Amino acid sequence: MTRLLDPRSVRELATRLGLRPTKQRGQNFVVDANTVRRIVTTAGVTADDVVLEIGPGLGSLTLALLDAAAGVVAVEIDELLAGALPATVADRSPEHADALTVVTADALAVRTLPRTPTRVVANLPYNVSVPVLLHLLETFPDWRHGLVMVQAEVADRLAAGPGSRTYGVPSAKMAWWAETARVGSVPAAVFWPVPNVESGLVRITRRPPPETTADRAHVFAVIDAAFAQRRKMLRSALAGLAGSSAAASEALTAAGVDPTARGETLDVAAFARIAERLPVTPGPRART
Repeated sequence: MTRLLDPRSVRELATRLGLRPTKQRGQNFVVDANTVRRIVTTAGVTADDVVLEIGPGLGSLTLALLDAAAGVVAVEIDELLAGALPATVADRSPEHADALTVVTADALAVRTLPRTPTRVVANLPYNVSVPVLLHLLETFPDWRHGLVMVQAEVADRLAAGPGSRTYGVPSAKMAWWAETARVGSVPAAVFWPVPNVESGLVRITRRPPPETTADRAHVFAVIDAAFAQRRKMLRSALAGLAGSSAAASEALTAAGVDPTARGETLDVAAFARIAERLPVTPGPRART
């Protein structure tokens, strides 16, 4: 039977490894067994799933995933943690040791995996959560469902819809790939070290992108420009891409969008319509 990690065992593992968690890599480890059980249940992991986990750390979530899935592919950038994870699983869940595959790499650089994932479940490092998610959606098209734990503020942005105060670049770009929904909160107290922010759970369900003749890179360039200066009307925000405010207004009108509207009011389908009518050249990038 799998023995999940608790606060004492997490600290013992860290001490044995000589580990000092770093903010640079967003290393905050879950120390509460009930939390990882809840994540696995909410994620809907089944015995047929091969789960892709990013940033497994000391293995708190990994152990719970192995209890439910056919296999886990864990991508870990920290060589010390990646090297220790198989031994932790062999010690605490020996019957699942062969179901774990560890890839020592930066998740943003991974292009191939030893097994094809069907689901993504991860406690994502706060500082790279959005770029990692967008990379996984673009690079590994076979996974259809996911659940990620991210900083609460990021969870709100990922799940926001047009017109929301938190709607922005992450919201619009995620909507190209998938439906998202915030499905829970996680208190800071279940982590070690304890972060100074709460966390949120976001469910991801992949869907086809909008029907459009524009490619994704062009649509994303329009999104970046639209949100580079949130207070600007779209005719001004897109002037750099169109060549002038007048040209931007013409493209927006042709796309059925009010030139005086602002980016936060548009859904991804509207951005796609704009991209179809707007020649895209390098422009300002919004902060994700």
